[in-house]
Amino acid sequence: MPRKMFPALGLMAAMMVAAFPAQAASLQEAADLLGAAKTKSIEFSGAGHWYQFGQAPSAVLPWPQFDVSSYKAEINYETASAGVHITRIQADDPKRRRPAPTTQWVNQYVSGKYAWNLPVESAPQTPSAQPAAVEERRAEIWSTPQGFVKAALANNAVSKPDKGGVEVTFTVDGKYRVVGRINAKNDVEQVQTWIDTPVLGDTLVETKFSDYQDFKGVRFPARIIREQGGHPVLALGIETVKANSEVAITPPDSVSKAAPAAISVKSDKLAEGVFYLTGGTHHSVAIEQKDHVVLVEAPLNEARSLALIEKIKEIIPGKPIKTLVNSHFHFDHSGGLRTFVDAGATIVTHKLNEPYYKKAWAAPRSINPDRLAKSGKAAKFETFGDKYVISDGTRKIELHNIASSGHNDGFALIYLPAEKILIEADAFTPGAVGAPLPASPNPYSVNLYDNIQRLKLDVDQIAPLHGRLVKLADLKAAIGQK
Repeated sequence: MPRKMFPALGLMAAMMVAAFPAQAASLQEAADLLGAAKTKSIEFSGAGHWYQFGQAPSAVLPWPQFDVSSYKAEINYETASAGVHITRIQADDPKRRRPAPTTQWVNQYVSGKYAWNLPVESAPQTPSAQPAAVEERRAEIWSTPQGFVKAALANNAVSKPDKGGVEVTFTVDGKYRVVGRINAKNDVEQVQTWIDTPVLGDTLVETKFSDYQDFKGVRFPARIIREQGGHPVLALGIETVKANSEVAITPPDSVSKAAPAAISVKSDKLAEGVFYLTGGTHHSVAIEQKDHVVLVEAPLNEARSLALIEKIKEIIPGKPIKTLVNSHFHFDHSGGLRTFVDAGATIVTHKLNEPYYKKAWAAPRSINPDRLAKSGKAAKFETFGDKYVISDGTRKIELHNIASSGHNDGFALIYLPAEKILIEADAFTPGAVGAPLPASPNPYSVNLYDNIQRLKLDVDQIAPLHGRLVKLADLKAAIGQK
């Protein structure tokens, strides 16, 4: 994204006159109606719903809903910076056992090429860089009515008649396309743009505006709906709007001056030929077979997958990764799969996930083409329902569906019977050494233990794909089992 999407207002005013002949009059009228030229910043607040992107309990269901009691956005159009502050709690779903909902306070920011979060509950408040969020958060700046017309006027937009209004299209930095619709009343009705995400590729972000009102001299919609990846991610009723208040958002030095975080993969040997690959928030497990490697989990993105490939070459030299076991489709656990498809691996996953991956991976990837987009290789899948066994005649790897989990319907645990090692993601995430046990058992963890008992698995070690290596006794203690 460019750092100077919105030029100085004087230059913008000149472009308004010069860049748009008669056919783009509705764009200029919309800008006039919204007071865009004089709007340097805007703040708005409201309440509604937020939805957790890429974390649906099934590949065919929408993202999980959270109830938002407070939402406040502050945007500086001149510096292309924004802050969003949300108070939310996950909505109850009586059909699924989930952990008891707790209130979450979110403070997230973007300015120029930097994005970061600021925690509310911890002290001191240490900013955490969020480089993967820059595109999405900058897109939200011009996905406001005033931001859209400002960006359109500053980026040589093209307008064409559309159902009594106009469709306005422009490109940012020669790469990011934005399409909006202005209706016959000269209200911005809809803004579409596309950002890159590891699973979905060119991901449509669509924001719709309705019920425009006068908020003490500022024309603004009272209703905002945003969809991403085909599902709602935000639904707001707007209560207050203010223009041209002081909005100063500057990246903290710890974010702007920090070197990009290196991707680290650390290897710990769990048993002969079994390696726990950590070094970040998400882990994997490499399992050596006679003439190849089975890798459990390809999380996050292509960069993480490439680092995993290099580490496996080091610890298990001369053996290709022929099989990639995927625990479930949640985007943080499936964002690196495509890299292994390109490398020739077969993806082993629950049968509910294959149709989703095929559809998602067929989408365009023009914004940030990955290796698979460039090679065009076809994905190879092996799927299962309740159980799947991988064996080379000497080592057996069992995959079992985690039945009746509220977390995900196509949810695998991986078990090495000879080594008595269980590998799982999200069902049980151990706390730090010495941390207090949960006040109430996590239902996902209770369900995992129930499945271990149901399947009669003789478990010694648990290698979670978040957290740390533990014993079965640690799981039992966390759920109050003796």
